[in-house]
Amino acid sequence: MPDFLELKDDGLFMRPVGPWTAKKLDYLARYIDIFEKAMRGKWSIRNYIDLLSGPGKNRIRGTGEILLGSPLVALTTLHPFTGYFFVEWLGQAKDALEQRCNDSHFHQRVNIYQGDCNVLVDKVIDSLRVSEMQSLNLAFLDPEGLELQWQTVVKLATIKRMDIILYYPEMGLNLNMQKLYKSGDETAIDLFFGGPEWRDVYERYHGKIGLHRHLVDFYKSNLGTLGYSEVFRGDECVDEEPLIRSQSRNAPLYRLIFASKHNLGIKFWRQVVRRDITGQITMPLKFTS
Repeated sequence: MPDFLELKDDGLFMRPVGPWTAKKLDYLARYIDIFEKAMRGKWSIRNYIDLLSGPGKNRIRGTGEILLGSPLVALTTLHPFTGYFFVEWLGQAKDALEQRCNDSHFHQRVNIYQGDCNVLVDKVIDSLRVSEMQSLNLAFLDPEGLELQWQTVVKLATIKRMDIILYYPEMGLNLNMQKLYKSGDETAIDLFFGGPEWRDVYERYHGKIGLHRHLVDFYKSNLGTLGYSEVFRGDECVDEEPLIRSQSRNAPLYRLIFASKHNLGIKFWRQVVRRDITGQITMPLKFTS
């Protein structure tokens, strides 16, 4: 029988990724571990939502090393969630994910949808709403670029207890901001930030050190309007929004933003980001881009 849930080639489609992906998945895995150990005895319904899930396995370009993708990281954790909601755009990836999940003892807990996460989030929300008052929820929002729209985050936030780990596309923004901030049309960046106001931040700080500090603060202030707790800036203690860089050029790729409506969630996240994938204590980092 193929090893669908193991770090092995099972013959199904895998997403090619850079080696830095291991760091991102390590942050997720460690948060899930803390979250589930602490909360499984307190909440009988605990849902994991992955709106840009991928096929469940990744292959690192160049080395061929295999990594479990975020859906299987969540499904194979020591203490599984009681419900899983996966959305994937690519049919080949969705089919591979479905076959892998079916190999799990918990496959009946899994719901998989194919299509645009910004549309299908409504279907996920409808399912979550049934047991909203008795549930605790964690959403992982990990696009490859600028696919994720702010309105999708807004919809998730309507669920009472919804922690979010969110991909902030620093490299994608760097590649597109200069040409798009004067556009008269609605752009992918407008949709990501929820409107054109980011352009004011960009116009004020572009070309200066700390542009992304101000853009992240802008994004997090918008999260605050959705009921998420205000958290300290990343350069005041630990690196609250860990920066993932490319190994070859050390270029900034993306950051992870965490949002919770409860201080306990923030406490868990701070425990995670105090250490990197090697287990070393991380030092506070100043935003330089």
